[in-house]
Amino acid sequence: MIDASAVTRQKWRPSLSLIVFLVLTAVLALPLFSLYFLKVYQNELIQQTESELIAQSAALAAVFEREIATGAAQGVALGAKIPPAARPSPPEPYQPIWPRLELADQSVLPPRPDALPASRPADPAFVALGTRMAPDLVATQNVTLAGFRLLDPNGVVIAGRQEVGLSLAHLQEVAEALQGRFSAVLRARISKHDTPPLYSTSRGTGVRVFTAMPVIVHDQVAGVVYASRTPSDVFKYLYEQRGRAVLAVLSMIVPTLLIGFLFHRTITEPMRELVERTNLVGKGERDVLRPLKRHGTSEFARLSQSFLDMARRLNTRSSFISTFATHVSHELKSPLTSIQGAAELLRDDIDAATPVMSDKDKRKFLDNIIADADRLAKISGRLRDFARAENPVAIGAAKLSVATAGLRSSFTSLDVHASGELDTPMRITEENAAIIFSNLADNAVRHGSSTLEISAERDGNMLRVKVADNGEGVSLNNRAQIFDSFFTTRRDSGGTGMGLAIVRAMLDAHGGAIRLLQAERGTAFELTFPLTDAAS
Repeated sequence: MIDASAVTRQKWRPSLSLIVFLVLTAVLALPLFSLYFLKVYQNELIQQTESELIAQSAALAAVFEREIATGAAQGVALGAKIPPAARPSPPEPYQPIWPRLELADQSVLPPRPDALPASRPADPAFVALGTRMAPDLVATQNVTLAGFRLLDPNGVVIAGRQEVGLSLAHLQEVAEALQGRFSAVLRARISKHDTPPLYSTSRGTGVRVFTAMPVIVHDQVAGVVYASRTPSDVFKYLYEQRGRAVLAVLSMIVPTLLIGFLFHRTITEPMRELVERTNLVGKGERDVLRPLKRHGTSEFARLSQSFLDMARRLNTRSSFISTFATHVSHELKSPLTSIQGAAELLRDDIDAATPVMSDKDKRKFLDNIIADADRLAKISGRLRDFARAENPVAIGAAKLSVATAGLRSSFTSLDVHASGELDTPMRITEENAAIIFSNLADNAVRHGSSTLEISAERDGNMLRVKVADNGEGVSLNNRAQIFDSFFTTRRDSGGTGMGLAIVRAMLDAHGGAIRLLQAERGTAFELTFPLTDAAS
């Protein structure tokens, strides 16, 4: 039964490619979207335009005031008188006018209304003054690109490229100026183009700055300098510099695409291939156990190598289990068949009307049954030891002195000699160490050995143990097979062919190894055991 907590919850999860795409898109879009949130900068541009109009209007107002003060328009009626509360006391030489306009919905007025016919024409003295100052207005406008109108004390245009003789007194900003107060407003701009350029979609170029500066003579309004100009804008600048803007956009897009390609090559593609390999391994395909086409990063290289090593081990274990099952079924089949045949013969003799078996024959069959049952018990015990070797339960600290003492008591026919580092603790339990040396001793006895030499020496963090007997030895033809499961030359004497396979599996599981050595007489093995942390 599958543990429900071990199953990954099935829900939608973004893929790595989607996350990388979203991150790169956000990085790419951030500078573009930021252009639409530059209200602070746009306000700065509007106030810069207002400040420029204030300076230009102040210069023109000074000329206007000088013309009237020098007697060019003496005897004419001036406008509203400045109330005493509005006059600086004492008079100050510096009276700066600071820009205050901001781009906000409530501050943008409708487009400027058209001029209206004047209720009464301008005084001829003001008309003559406007005629003299008209060239100055045109020259200033040609340089600053601002629009200028000179108004008399009643709001009638006396100088400008258009609307001369018409009245602007009905405008909010002009009405304020005619009362002696400077006024500035933002009005919606009407484009002169049927198809506006790219920057016309900007809020900044959709408005126009209007300023009305009163001309004060003897504390009375003598006229108004009315100026207007469209503020500059970041989109207008981008449109004017569209070649550079395109290069700037490409300089953002190209690196972003390169980063995306790098992510794809180094992360997404190796991960996708690794997932595909995992699915194919799960379906039993063996030809996928090869390195990835691209590892991308060192972490993926290590991950893929770990995956391939694990897959190869699983593949090897799968093949081993299949072969092992075949060998086990073969080894169990012979004694079971013998037991079944002997039991059937004994049953048939008992059921026969006239038994034909003698007691000697019956004993022979019973002895065969007992021998085969004993063989099955030995095979079962060896299989249990082999399973324990494949899956060690614990790591202990066994000593050779204890293992050799156990051999002397279990194998009385062997003369066991031990020397060297016998008390150096090995990283293995005493029970598993006893299984290893018992199988080696049993193998020696079955091949006619009378002595068993065990010597140990330390080699770094490993203990090298040599085990040699004086038995028949191993023939050249069998040297390559002695560690294979169920390979034995003593099957007739009860050999199972599992002893050396168990020894090798047990050592492998504990980080050790075994190999067959050349010997002039008998058989010699070299075993390596890892030492415990305290010993190393």
